[in-house]
Amino acid sequence: MNKPGISLKITRNLFPAKFDFVSFRSEVKTIITYVLFHEKETIDAVNVLFCSDRKIIKYNREYLNHDYETDIITFRYDGEGFTESDIIISVETVKRNSLLYKSGFRNEIYRVVIHGILHLCGYEDGTAKQKARMRKKEDYYLNILGIN
Repeated sequence: MNKPGISLKITRNLFPAKFDFVSFRSEVKTIITYVLFHEKETIDAVNVLFCSDRKIIKYNREYLNHDYETDIITFRYDGEGFTESDIIISVETVKRNSLLYKSGFRNEIYRVVIHGILHLCGYEDGTAKQKARMRKKEDYYLNILGIN
C-alpha cells in the first residue's frame, strides 16, 4: 500500500487563537494515513481544504446542487491507475457542532477528517444504519489515535 500524497490548505483566521498549526498538520496527515492503511484503501492523493461556511456553500451549490453549509464534502476521482480526492471542511460549521455536541473543537475537527476518509473508503451515511456504522468507525479511530 502506497502512502498517499497529502495536501492541506488551511484558512488560518477561522481557527482558534494560538492554534498549533504545525502539530495540526502532522496529526491530520497521520490520521489520513492511518485510516487509509487500516481500511486497506489506496488513495494516491488526498487534498484537504479547511475553509469557511461561505466557501463550502459555494462548492455545495456548484457540485451538489445544495444551497446550505455542511461540515464536510468529499470527492473521489478514480482514474486509470490513480485515485485522487478532495475533502472540503467548513471550520465554522465544525466549531458550531463542537459546541452543539459538547465535543470540543479538536475532537470534532478530527472526527470530520476521519468521516471524510471513511467516505473515500466507501462508507456511506444516507440511512440511520449507515450513520450508526460510520459513527462507530469514527469513535473507533478517535479512540485508537488517542483523540477522544
